[in-house]
Amino acid sequence: MWRPWGSDEKARFQRTAGVNVIGNAVKIIVEGSVGVYFGSVALVADAAHSVADLVASAVVFVWGGSRYDAADETHPHGHQRIEPLTALLVGATIAVLGLVLLRESIRGLIGAHSPPRQSLLLIGALLFAMADMYLLYWYTERVNADLGSTALDALAVDCLNDIYTTIAALVGVFGVFLDVPILDPIAGALVSVFVVYQGIDIGRENVTYLVGAAPPVGDRERITAALRENPAVEGVHDLTVYYDGTDLEVEVHVEVDGQMTLREAHDIETELVTGLRNLEDVGDVHVHLDPSGLGEWKEAADGGDRGDKDGDDEA
Repeated sequence: MWRPWGSDEKARFQRTAGVNVIGNAVKIIVEGSVGVYFGSVALVADAAHSVADLVASAVVFVWGGSRYDAADETHPHGHQRIEPLTALLVGATIAVLGLVLLRESIRGLIGAHSPPRQSLLLIGALLFAMADMYLLYWYTERVNADLGSTALDALAVDCLNDIYTTIAALVGVFGVFLDVPILDPIAGALVSVFVVYQGIDIGRENVTYLVGAAPPVGDRERITAALRENPAVEGVHDLTVYYDGTDLEVEVHVEVDGQMTLREAHDIETELVTGLRNLEDVGDVHVHLDPSGLGEWKEAADGGDRGDKDGDDEA
């Protein structure tokens, strides 16, 4: 059950997504109605861009919060992949709509649309849209500073990009007042290209999360460093780090003194797992302890990172 006024992370996430739904709906009504009435391709394109934003924020609102649900029998590793899946749907929706807008802009360039009529309401609607998007951007970023959600980050970036596309539409409207009506469909085309690029960029990022790709090298290095901080660790090898949704899953073999008792080894493993799970963005951790000196680790080129207690790695 959705509790919009709660203070837990899921409630804050869904409340923020809900505010994005409302903010985009208001922009569509104001900007779209003015654009259609006065025949501005640039305004209609910018309002239609917000239709994609509305769909995107609605998808995030309905499904994105599932990432905060606990693991269950059907999702034993949790629901982390639902969030990048919703963000991928956001990107796909934005890209497809951008192509539709581009087609309409091209039609305006070849004369298929009549030039828009002059009215200060065109400028007023665009200024309102810019203020609306900036407030949404500010609010979403403020909440997401604590949550670190990729879906909310996609919505925030979209709000900021909306301001840029609205500026482009504003240039087109000024063309109407300067007796250069072709600036209106040109502005619409620029907005459309930007929308397509934005959708592709969001989709590419979240495909990385969904396919379990490897993270940047820096993430491997900080995980290795965290393991080697434990004085009982004599070597680290066969380290695998990959995305499980937006979280990092870690599988690693750690070398320790082979003469220690089973209970001592168990306590060290618990310390290592707990320490890694406390790192930012790290989810599941699987640590296998090996007695040092067996030489069963892979070569460094295959991901090995063996070394002595003092940190001098060997191939």
